[in-house]
Amino acid sequence: MPRRTSILKTAAIYIGILIFVAFFFFPILWMIVTSIKLPRDMFSLGVLPFIQFEPTLKHWHSELVTVGAENRHALINSTIIGLSSATISTVLGILAGYALARYEFKKWKNIDIITWFLSLRFLPAISVAIPFYILVKTAGLLDTHIAVIILHSAFFLPYSVLVLRDAFKSLPREIEEAAMVDGASPSTILWRIAVPLIAPAIVAVFILLFSFSWNEFLFAFLLTSKVAVTMPVHIAGSVTTIGVLFYTLSVRQLLAIIPPVILALFIQRYIVSGLTLGAIKG
Repeated sequence: MPRRTSILKTAAIYIGILIFVAFFFFPILWMIVTSIKLPRDMFSLGVLPFIQFEPTLKHWHSELVTVGAENRHALINSTIIGLSSATISTVLGILAGYALARYEFKKWKNIDIITWFLSLRFLPAISVAIPFYILVKTAGLLDTHIAVIILHSAFFLPYSVLVLRDAFKSLPREIEEAAMVDGASPSTILWRIAVPLIAPAIVAVFILLFSFSWNEFLFAFLLTSKVAVTMPVHIAGSVTTIGVLFYTLSVRQLLAIIPPVILALFIQRYIVSGLTLGAIKG
Protein backbone atom coordinates (compact mmCIF):
# COMPACT_ATOMS: atom_id res chain seq x y z
CA MET A 1 0.00 0.00 0.00
CA PRO A 2 2.74 2.54 0.82
CA ARG A 3 4.45 1.67 -2.49
CA ARG A 4 1.22 2.31 -4.40
CA THR A 5 0.76 5.60 -2.57
CA SER A 6 4.31 6.62 -3.47
CA ILE A 7 3.71 5.81 -7.16
CA LEU A 8 0.49 7.83 -7.19
CA LYS A 9 2.22 10.74 -5.50
CA THR A 10 5.07 10.66 -8.03
CA ALA A 11 2.59 10.48 -10.91
CA ALA A 12 0.64 13.43 -9.51
CA ILE A 13 3.85 15.46 -9.24
CA TYR A 14 4.81 14.73 -12.85
CA ILE A 15 1.32 15.53 -14.08
CA GLY A 16 1.42 18.82 -12.18
CA ILE A 17 4.82 19.66 -13.72
CA LEU A 18 3.53 18.86 -17.22
CA ILE A 19 0.49 21.10 -16.71
CA PHE A 20 2.73 23.87 -15.39
CA VAL A 21 5.13 23.58 -18.36
CA ALA A 22 2.27 23.41 -20.87
CA PHE A 23 0.71 26.52 -19.33
CA PHE A 24 3.86 28.57 -20.03
CA PHE A 25 4.90 27.01 -23.35
CA PHE A 26 1.49 26.95 -25.04
CA PRO A 27 1.57 30.72 -25.87
CA ILE A 28 5.00 30.25 -27.51
CA LEU A 29 3.68 27.28 -29.51
CA TRP A 30 0.66 29.33 -30.53
CA MET A 31 2.92 32.19 -31.72
CA ILE A 32 5.05 29.80 -33.76
CA VAL A 33 1.98 28.25 -35.37
CA THR A 34 0.35 31.63 -36.04
CA SER A 35 3.52 32.97 -37.64
CA ILE A 36 3.38 30.28 -40.36
CA LYS A 37 -0.36 30.45 -41.07
CA LEU A 38 -1.97 32.06 -44.07
CA PRO A 39 -4.43 34.90 -43.31
CA ARG A 40 -7.37 32.66 -44.21
CA ASP A 41 -6.29 30.14 -41.54
CA MET A 42 -5.59 32.75 -38.89
CA PHE A 43 -8.70 32.09 -36.78
CA SER A 44 -8.70 28.32 -37.16
CA LEU A 45 -7.81 26.20 -34.14
CA GLY A 46 -5.41 23.97 -36.05
CA VAL A 47 -1.91 23.56 -34.66
CA LEU A 48 -0.57 20.79 -36.93
CA PRO A 49 1.01 22.14 -40.15
CA PHE A 50 0.44 20.18 -43.40
CA ILE A 51 -2.47 18.42 -41.68
CA GLN A 52 -4.79 21.10 -40.36
CA PHE A 53 -3.48 24.06 -42.38
CA GLU A 54 -1.04 24.94 -45.14
CA PRO A 55 2.14 26.45 -43.63
CA THR A 56 3.92 29.43 -45.16
CA LEU A 57 7.10 31.40 -44.46
CA LYS A 58 6.03 34.55 -46.26
CA HIS A 59 5.38 36.39 -42.98
CA TRP A 60 8.91 35.59 -41.79
CA HIS A 61 10.31 36.67 -45.15
CA SER A 62 8.36 39.91 -44.94
CA GLU A 63 9.57 40.72 -41.43
CA LEU A 64 13.18 39.66 -41.99
CA VAL A 65 13.66 41.02 -45.51
CA THR A 66 10.94 43.44 -46.58
CA VAL A 67 10.75 45.34 -43.29
CA GLY A 68 13.85 43.76 -41.79
CA ALA A 69 15.53 47.14 -41.30
CA GLU A 70 12.75 48.27 -38.94
CA ASN A 71 13.00 45.10 -36.86
CA ARG A 72 16.79 45.33 -36.69
CA HIS A 73 16.53 49.00 -35.71
CA ALA A 74 14.13 48.18 -32.87
CA LEU A 75 16.25 45.23 -31.70
CA ILE A 76 19.42 47.35 -31.69
CA ASN A 77 17.66 50.13 -29.76
CA SER A 78 16.37 47.65 -27.16
CA THR A 79 19.86 46.16 -26.82
CA ILE A 80 21.55 49.55 -26.38
CA ILE A 81 18.98 50.78 -23.87
CA GLY A 82 18.83 47.47 -22.01
CA LEU A 83 22.58 47.01 -21.64
CA SER A 84 23.17 50.67 -20.72
CA SER A 85 20.40 50.94 -18.13
CA ALA A 86 21.28 47.54 -16.63
CA THR A 87 24.95 48.55 -16.33
CA ILE A 88 24.15 51.89 -14.67
CA SER A 89 21.63 50.37 -12.25
CA THR A 90 23.96 47.50 -11.36
CA VAL A 91 26.97 49.74 -10.67
CA LEU A 92 24.91 52.15 -8.57
CA GLY A 93 23.28 49.18 -6.85
CA ILE A 94 26.71 47.81 -5.91
CA LEU A 95 27.70 51.12 -4.31
CA ALA A 96 24.40 51.70 -2.50
CA GLY A 97 23.96 48.05 -1.52
CA TYR A 98 27.45 47.82 -0.02
CA ALA A 99 26.96 51.07 1.90
CA LEU A 100 23.66 49.86 3.37
CA ALA A 101 25.17 46.47 4.26
CA ARG A 102 28.36 47.71 5.92
CA TYR A 103 27.71 51.22 7.29
CA GLU A 104 25.18 52.59 9.76
CA PHE A 105 23.66 55.97 8.84
CA LYS A 106 22.51 58.24 11.63
CA LYS A 107 20.23 61.03 10.38
CA TRP A 108 18.46 58.85 7.84
CA LYS A 109 18.63 55.34 9.26
CA ASN A 110 19.36 52.29 7.15
CA ILE A 111 15.93 50.81 7.70
CA ASP A 112 14.31 54.03 6.49
CA ILE A 113 16.45 54.05 3.33
CA ILE A 114 15.65 50.41 2.65
CA THR A 115 11.93 51.06 3.21
CA TRP A 116 12.10 53.99 0.79
CA PHE A 117 13.73 51.84 -1.90
CA LEU A 118 11.16 49.12 -1.26
CA SER A 119 8.31 51.60 -1.62
CA LEU A 120 9.67 52.63 -5.02
CA ARG A 121 9.30 49.02 -6.17
CA PHE A 122 5.56 49.31 -5.51
CA LEU A 123 5.24 52.68 -7.25
CA PRO A 124 3.07 52.35 -10.40
CA ALA A 125 4.98 53.57 -13.44
CA ILE A 126 1.90 55.35 -14.79
CA SER A 127 1.81 57.62 -11.72
CA VAL A 128 5.08 59.31 -12.78
CA ALA A 129 4.76 58.94 -16.54
CA ILE A 130 3.39 62.43 -17.25
CA PRO A 131 5.89 64.30 -15.02
CA PHE A 132 8.75 62.37 -16.61
CA TYR A 133 7.40 63.15 -20.09
CA ILE A 134 7.24 66.88 -19.33
CA LEU A 135 10.74 66.79 -17.82
CA VAL A 136 12.22 64.97 -20.82
CA LYS A 137 10.43 67.23 -23.29
CA THR A 138 11.64 70.36 -21.49
CA ALA A 139 15.20 69.01 -21.61
CA GLY A 140 14.87 68.39 -25.36
CA LEU A 141 15.55 64.65 -25.01
CA LEU A 142 12.40 63.22 -26.57
CA ASP A 143 13.01 60.26 -28.88
CA THR A 144 16.57 59.76 -27.67
CA HIS A 145 18.30 56.74 -26.18
CA ILE A 146 19.62 58.72 -23.22
CA ALA A 147 16.13 59.66 -22.02
CA VAL A 148 14.90 56.06 -21.90
CA ILE A 149 18.19 54.87 -20.40
CA ILE A 150 18.00 57.40 -17.55
CA LEU A 151 14.38 56.55 -16.75
CA HIS A 152 14.95 52.81 -16.87
CA SER A 153 18.05 53.13 -14.69
CA ALA A 154 16.18 55.19 -12.10
CA PHE A 155 13.09 53.01 -12.09
CA PHE A 156 14.92 49.66 -11.79
CA LEU A 157 17.61 50.86 -9.37
CA PRO A 158 15.66 49.93 -6.17
CA TYR A 159 15.61 46.27 -7.18
CA SER A 160 19.38 46.29 -7.70
CA VAL A 161 20.01 48.00 -4.37
CA LEU A 162 17.79 45.67 -2.34
CA VAL A 163 19.12 42.42 -3.83
CA LEU A 164 22.80 43.39 -3.74
CA ARG A 165 22.47 44.77 -0.20
CA ASP A 166 21.34 41.31 0.96
CA ALA A 167 24.16 39.69 -1.01
CA PHE A 168 26.81 41.92 0.60
CA LYS A 169 25.27 41.38 4.02
CA SER A 170 25.68 37.61 3.64
CA LEU A 171 29.47 37.96 3.36
CA PRO A 172 31.44 37.39 6.61
CA ARG A 173 32.87 40.65 7.93
CA GLU A 174 36.05 38.80 8.97
CA ILE A 175 37.21 38.66 5.35
CA GLU A 176 37.03 42.43 4.96
CA GLU A 177 38.49 43.05 8.41
CA ALA A 178 41.50 40.87 7.53
CA ALA A 179 42.03 42.89 4.35
CA MET A 180 41.72 46.11 6.34
CA VAL A 181 44.41 44.92 8.75
CA ASP A 182 46.67 44.34 5.73
CA GLY A 183 46.18 47.97 4.76
CA ALA A 184 43.51 47.67 2.06
CA SER A 185 41.44 50.80 1.48
CA PRO A 186 37.58 50.69 1.54
CA SER A 187 37.45 50.95 -2.27
CA THR A 188 39.94 48.10 -2.64
CA ILE A 189 37.92 45.95 -0.24
CA LEU A 190 34.75 46.67 -2.21
CA TRP A 191 36.00 46.12 -5.76
CA ARG A 192 38.69 43.47 -5.22
CA ILE A 193 37.21 41.41 -2.40
CA ALA A 194 33.48 41.92 -1.86
CA VAL A 195 32.40 42.29 -5.50
CA PRO A 196 34.18 39.11 -6.75
CA LEU A 197 32.64 37.13 -3.89
CA ILE A 198 29.10 38.08 -4.90
CA ALA A 199 29.75 37.98 -8.67
CA PRO A 200 26.89 35.48 -9.28
CA ALA A 201 24.41 37.85 -7.60
CA ILE A 202 25.70 40.79 -9.65
CA VAL A 203 25.36 38.82 -12.90
CA ALA A 204 21.85 37.71 -11.94
CA VAL A 205 20.81 41.27 -11.12
CA PHE A 206 22.29 42.56 -14.38
CA ILE A 207 20.41 39.98 -16.44
CA LEU A 208 17.12 40.65 -14.67
CA LEU A 209 17.52 44.42 -15.06
CA PHE A 210 18.27 43.88 -18.74
CA SER A 211 15.09 41.82 -19.09
CA PHE A 212 13.08 44.50 -17.25
CA SER A 213 14.35 47.14 -19.65
CA TRP A 214 13.91 44.89 -22.68
CA ASN A 215 10.23 44.31 -21.86
CA GLU A 216 9.36 47.81 -20.61
CA PHE A 217 6.69 49.47 -22.73
CA LEU A 218 5.17 52.52 -21.04
CA PHE A 219 8.18 54.85 -20.86
CA ALA A 220 9.51 53.70 -24.23
CA PHE A 221 6.10 54.37 -25.79
CA LEU A 222 5.80 57.85 -24.26
CA LEU A 223 9.34 59.02 -24.95
CA THR A 224 10.11 57.55 -28.38
CA SER A 225 8.56 57.89 -31.81
CA LYS A 226 11.09 56.91 -34.47
CA VAL A 227 14.80 57.17 -33.63
CA ALA A 228 14.83 55.30 -30.30
CA VAL A 229 11.83 53.01 -30.75
CA THR A 230 12.28 49.77 -28.79
CA MET A 231 11.02 46.30 -29.65
CA PRO A 232 7.89 46.39 -27.42
CA VAL A 233 6.79 49.65 -29.07
CA HIS A 234 7.58 48.21 -32.50
CA ILE A 235 5.50 45.13 -31.67
CA ALA A 236 2.59 47.39 -30.73
CA GLY A 237 2.71 48.64 -34.32
CA SER A 238 1.17 45.33 -35.37
CA VAL A 239 -2.17 46.86 -34.40
CA THR A 240 -3.32 48.76 -37.50
CA THR A 241 -6.47 50.51 -38.69
CA ILE A 242 -7.66 47.25 -40.28
CA GLY A 243 -7.18 45.30 -37.05
CA VAL A 244 -4.49 43.23 -35.37
CA LEU A 245 -2.11 41.54 -37.81
CA PHE A 246 -1.65 38.40 -35.73
CA TYR A 247 0.91 36.83 -38.07
CA THR A 248 3.07 39.98 -37.96
CA LEU A 249 2.58 40.21 -34.20
CA SER A 250 3.68 36.59 -33.74
CA VAL A 251 6.84 36.96 -35.83
CA ARG A 252 7.88 40.13 -34.00
CA GLN A 253 7.18 38.56 -30.61
CA LEU A 254 9.34 35.56 -31.47
CA LEU A 255 12.12 37.85 -32.67
CA ALA A 256 11.85 39.76 -29.39
CA ILE A 257 12.12 36.73 -27.11
CA ILE A 258 15.02 35.03 -28.92
CA PRO A 259 17.88 37.28 -27.61
CA PRO A 260 16.86 37.12 -23.90
CA VAL A 261 16.30 33.36 -24.11
CA ILE A 262 19.73 32.77 -25.65
CA LEU A 263 21.33 35.02 -23.03
CA ALA A 264 19.50 33.23 -20.21
CA LEU A 265 20.62 29.83 -21.46
CA PHE A 266 24.27 30.86 -21.32
CA ILE A 267 24.16 32.32 -17.80
CA GLN A 268 21.29 30.40 -16.16
CA ARG A 269 23.59 28.97 -13.47
CA TYR A 270 24.44 32.50 -12.32
CA ILE A 271 20.76 33.45 -12.03
CA VAL A 272 19.92 30.63 -9.60
CA SER A 273 23.05 30.91 -7.46
CA GLY A 274 22.96 34.70 -7.55
CA LEU A 275 19.39 35.13 -6.41
CA THR A 276 19.77 32.58 -3.60
CA LEU A 277 22.93 34.26 -2.31
CA GLY A 278 22.04 35.95 0.95
CA ALA A 279 18.62 34.29 1.15
CA ILE A 280 19.45 32.56 4.45
CA LYS A 281 21.61 35.08 6.20
CA GLY A 282 20.06 38.56 5.79
